[in-house]
Amino acid sequence: MITNFHSETQELNDYELTTLLPMIVRGLQKRIGKESAITNKKMCVAMKERGYDISDARLRKIIHHIRANDLIPLLLATSKGYYISHDNEEIENYIKSLKERANSIEFIKTCLQKQYSEKVRKDPNLFNQGGEQLSII
Repeated sequence: MITNFHSETQELNDYELTTLLPMIVRGLQKRIGKESAITNKKMCVAMKERGYDISDARLRKIIHHIRANDLIPLLLATSKGYYISHDNEEIENYIKSLKERANSIEFIKTCLQKQYSEKVRKDPNLFNQGGEQLSII
């Protein structure tokens, strides 16, 4: 689970694993090539219309599970949606994009840690609501 995103990032439940996951895998396996991409929103709407309970955040968690467990190799995502790619350049660019986004997040984390450290240095008596001194993670 990710701090402050507990409900969105909790492990998949039985309903998601046994009912939603197989259906999503079957649907995405047909999405070969960028031109056949489907967005998270369209997937959620289609599933809800069929009576299935899913949120966009939980769909992303299911997609994460699919990728992490190699259920659909080379499943990419763009603003056009999710799709399987067999285009080497497209795959390499997607991996590069992931690396760049991870680097950007790491950079912001470093900046915030520095800002927080400076704030604590200026006011060493800085306390959180529980009365404990805050620490840099």
